[in-house]
Amino acid sequence: MSRRSTAKKKTAKSDPIYRNRVVHMLVNRILKHGKKSLAYQIFYRAMKKTQQETEGNPLSVLRQAMGRVTPYITVKARRKGASTHRVPIEIESTKATLLAIRWLLGASRKRSGRNMACKLSSELIDAAKGRGGAIRKKEETHKMAEANRTLAHFR
Repeated sequence: MSRRSTAKKKTAKSDPIYRNRVVHMLVNRILKHGKKSLAYQIFYRAMKKTQQETEGNPLSVLRQAMGRVTPYITVKARRKGASTHRVPIEIESTKATLLAIRWLLGASRKRSGRNMACKLSSELIDAAKGRGGAIRKKEETHKMAEANRTLAHFR
């Protein structure tokens, strides 16, 4: 056990245009090889394309997609004796948001399309409507947690 004081929680910064912390977290996950300006370009192009397709506020589409994709329960491997059980555990909000971002970007990278901005835009629109790869991933996780509900006492 560490004798030092506990680390202070870092507050996430906000992005320059939308002044939103979730947007900043999303851009940091898009980031590859340290090219943050390229990640911002990809995100803002995706927002512009989303605005053209939905004819509404792209930030509200992002919020709606994040709300639909964010899980509230997941499974975690716990060892009990010689066997490993997958125990359902509730997730705190920051971890759930990070999982949602990871799933959205993973699903958009797997999509076929010309560039990342188009793929991200179409994945956000699909997630806001309740379909797409990220939604499928959330439902998969919830089904697994539901199937292992009997092991909840191993927490």
